[in-house]
Amino acid sequence: MNFLAHVWLAGDGIEDRLGALVGDFVKGPLPGKLSPTLAVGVELHRRVDGYADVHPAFLRSRRRVSAMRRRYAGIMVDMFYDHFLARHWPRFSEVPLAEYVAELYALAERRRGDLPPAFHRTLGYMRQENWLLSYRTPDAIALALDRLAQYRLRQPNHLGGGGAELLACYEGFETDFLEFIADARRYCAGLLAARSSAGGS
Repeated sequence: MNFLAHVWLAGDGIEDRLGALVGDFVKGPLPGKLSPTLAVGVELHRRVDGYADVHPAFLRSRRRVSAMRRRYAGIMVDMFYDHFLARHWPRFSEVPLAEYVAELYALAERRRGDLPPAFHRTLGYMRQENWLLSYRTPDAIALALDRLAQYRLRQPNHLGGGGAELLACYEGFETDFLEFIADARRYCAGLLAARSSAGGS
């Protein structure tokens, strides 16, 4: 999952949402240098990633990616699923997407000092260019993949131009997403409920 899906799946808890947002920027055992509460949110992020890696719909989406880019299928499908979540947002939240992401950016900025330094620069770009809202359009996903190919991956790669993969099998990816996100929401709700029950016992 990419930023938007991770945060949405984390529910309403502030620490869970922040942990979901920065999870890819935290390496190694937890809590590490994080506060214990934020580390719990990062752990949820990792559990969601593990769940996605074995989910039939997610695996099916990875197979839809062409052989030339199959090595990067996980990255691409993560981005594609953020696109479909943004596109279908009214199905999943009563809060308008623009309002939801603006509140998330403001929260992350207020808590910048608690977040891993590796995330700070990304947060600046994310807010300035409003990544999460822009994901509603395939063009924004294509641009994000091109930037990843150019700036984030050190070795030569075929991720650039990956936005064409989304358009080539748009309905298939969309079907996979809708199947996956419903199951992932139930999975996360179960994890959060179990944690709440354990904390209250």
